[in-house]
Amino acid sequence: MRQEKKRIVVKVGTSTLTHEAGAPNLRRMEQLARILADLQGSGNEVILVFSGAIAVGTSRLGLKERPGELRMKQAAAAVGQCRMMHIFDQFFAEYNQSAAQILLTGDDVEDAGRAEHLRRTFSALLEMGVIPVVNENDSVSSAEIETGSHKVLGDNDTLSAVVAKLCRADLLVLFSDIDGLFDSNPRENPGAQLLHRVEELTPEILEMAGGAGTWRGTGGMATKLSAARIAMEAGCDMVISNGSRMEDLYGIVEGRDIGTRFVAK
Repeated sequence: MRQEKKRIVVKVGTSTLTHEAGAPNLRRMEQLARILADLQGSGNEVILVFSGAIAVGTSRLGLKERPGELRMKQAAAAVGQCRMMHIFDQFFAEYNQSAAQILLTGDDVEDAGRAEHLRRTFSALLEMGVIPVVNENDSVSSAEIETGSHKVLGDNDTLSAVVAKLCRADLLVLFSDIDGLFDSNPRENPGAQLLHRVEELTPEILEMAGGAGTWRGTGGMATKLSAARIAMEAGCDMVISNGSRMEDLYGIVEGRDIGTRFVAK
């Protein structure tokens, strides 16, 4: 039986796309491009949201650690964004797919006029079979990199959920360095159980959110649950899964019990 066509937003975190020192993980980036091109070639519509521009820029500039000053962070982001987009463009081209870069700020999605232009741009790109590659415009927007807080965006988990809502996506997949949502911290409790299906963000579920992960990224489980709320209310399923097994994306699209699926209302 022919699989139903889906509009899929895939967000991949910094820890998945970069090495510990911040250099791009070319093997995973190539694997990701191949899988997304395959899904696109199968009749789905695919949008990629990625993190890692500051980490990659930090490595590219030969800096020993992530800059502390805002203007230097934004400069590193500009360098890293250029590097990452170049790599993705090359890999997608190897699999006969075209990619387009879209950089967003909170103002772009808050303003109704800008949001409508964005929606039309995404629609036109997807109609033409192009894969939009999205990131927050860190060289302009400082909400995430300066304070870690945000009004509309501010982390790429939220960004991906906003994009999924804007594009009326059917599925949002967050690839991270964790397998999904556990009933307790698996790093502290070896007996922690993975929750495969969440149908409501109850207070108990929200209490399971932990802190942020590695220095290269800013998002933790709390930002993922915030993204889940946006997606679910927009009628879009969201799945958290481990980016070290990106081939699981095929099974996730088919609806298998992989990672944690937050079921849309």
